[in-house]
Amino acid sequence: MRYSQSLLPTLKENPAEAEVVSHRLMLRAGFMRKLTSGIYTYLPYGLAAIRKVEEIVREEMNRAGAQELLMPMVQPADLWQESGRYEKYGPELLRFKDRHERESCLGPTHEEVITDIIRRDVHSYRDLPLNLYQIQTKFRDEVRPRFGLMRGREFIMKDAYSFDMNDQMAEISYRKMHDAYNRIFKRCGLDFRAVEADSGAIGGSFSHEFMVLAETGEDTIVICEKCEYAANMEKARVAAPQLDNSIELSAMEKVETPGKRKVEAVCKFMDIVPEQLVKTMVYLADGEPVGVLLRGDHEVEEVKLKNLLKATDIVMAEDKEVFDATGVSSGYLGPVGGSIRLVADQQVEAMRNFVTGANEKNFHLKNVNMHRDFEVESIADLRQVTTEDLCPLCSGKLELTEGIEVGHIFKLGDSYSVALGAVFQDNEGQEKPFVMGCYGIGVSRVVAAAIEQNHDANGIIFPVPLAPYKAIILNLDLKDNEITAASEKIYQDLLDQGIETLLDDRDERPGAKFKDADLLGIPYRVTVGKSYAQKGVIEIRRRCDGVTEEIVVADVVPYIVKGVAEATL
Repeated sequence: MRYSQSLLPTLKENPAEAEVVSHRLMLRAGFMRKLTSGIYTYLPYGLAAIRKVEEIVREEMNRAGAQELLMPMVQPADLWQESGRYEKYGPELLRFKDRHERESCLGPTHEEVITDIIRRDVHSYRDLPLNLYQIQTKFRDEVRPRFGLMRGREFIMKDAYSFDMNDQMAEISYRKMHDAYNRIFKRCGLDFRAVEADSGAIGGSFSHEFMVLAETGEDTIVICEKCEYAANMEKARVAAPQLDNSIELSAMEKVETPGKRKVEAVCKFMDIVPEQLVKTMVYLADGEPVGVLLRGDHEVEEVKLKNLLKATDIVMAEDKEVFDATGVSSGYLGPVGGSIRLVADQQVEAMRNFVTGANEKNFHLKNVNMHRDFEVESIADLRQVTTEDLCPLCSGKLELTEGIEVGHIFKLGDSYSVALGAVFQDNEGQEKPFVMGCYGIGVSRVVAAAIEQNHDANGIIFPVPLAPYKAIILNLDLKDNEITAASEKIYQDLLDQGIETLLDDRDERPGAKFKDADLLGIPYRVTVGKSYAQKGVIEIRRRCDGVTEEIVVADVVPYIVKGVAEATL
């Protein structure tokens, strides 16, 4: 492509609206333009990068035995009502009515639609397994769209759905997708991890997120430095504590602690450390107050709590709500003689002779012990992992790092097939619900994540497989016939070799051309200028590491062809 004929509107200044690197660089490099909040038009250069991801995704999905289809973006509300998700999904589901007052929604995902297709057309175990996928626009009405394509309202997604006879076969389908996703993100040239994750609004019993490691990631992930264990913070498991029954239990005592409500203040007053205190935190689970017991230096992981309580919504109670539910001011709550239901983090059960609130203003209790002095409804892993914890698999050291979610796979089970009456006949003639899995990739988000991970002060550094152009040729003197002829020949020879190439034939200063080439992140910059006119050599610069070489014209095309081939899996 010739730059002079391209819609490639680069910007010199950073847009004020951009908060993260990828958003800033995608606007500056002419990838896209904002239409309205969280919704963007993809310009040719940005769309070309997205198509690169789509190509890799299609190849690997087809390789794994999946078949492509395309489902409507508009979905009837009655399907979502049938599955029970129409209200449960929340305000991110954009609902509307047509001229006949029929309710519909814009699809944020397609479990209901694909299950409806299968229940109508697949009836026998002989037709299984099946895996169907699409690459399509999704819409989620985010409360606060931000970060460009990282958290937009409209985005391009690959979503796939598997249907199997039983759990064993569904596990095989899940593993096929797990392997396919690893191949996809490896081929995209990304540094990523597959981490255990919570299933959230999609549902199901098991899931993995695929996270691109980047300092600007929205999510914190936990990685073992010794083994392959990895999980997001919501799912990261804390190893069960060791119980020491040899410690003698002391008599419980009531201590006056005037005005001491915070953990730090109580610990200082009583000359203890936070590890010797148990705090009682009150949450409203679907409106019902629940006390959560936690060691003083730990924090609740709300997703774990939500899953334990099987609640649709949980929120930490305000001070007034705490008092209304317990009759006790915040800061003095405790498990002994309390009036609300209690759950405890597993660490609390292993503690001995700890301090708690006394359920009376200005008083605490010391030498409190679970089972002797109080009982709880449930004991579970309810807290956030810290770097002081050990890996639950190998006891290795854990590292917390930042990541960007680019893919998520779920083992759904039969929740959707049962709700929608999707059944097949097994080999004994019995009706059974399909066992399902679903598998998503944020195609447009992959491009943003790649930029977050691959950039420098001058612009994007595209991994070769995702680069819309593999090479850019800079003609530094359009009036010099010899330089122009050499530029044109290299350009045509690269195209003949199947190398996507941008020829910068604009009447611009060399400095402007260099800056745009760096900004666009094209892997190979071929400069035809004074060195060619004086010495007959061409300057080639690799964007990934800044290495520059001078080579003769005859070697330029083989050099680039070889480099592209080596970087493309």
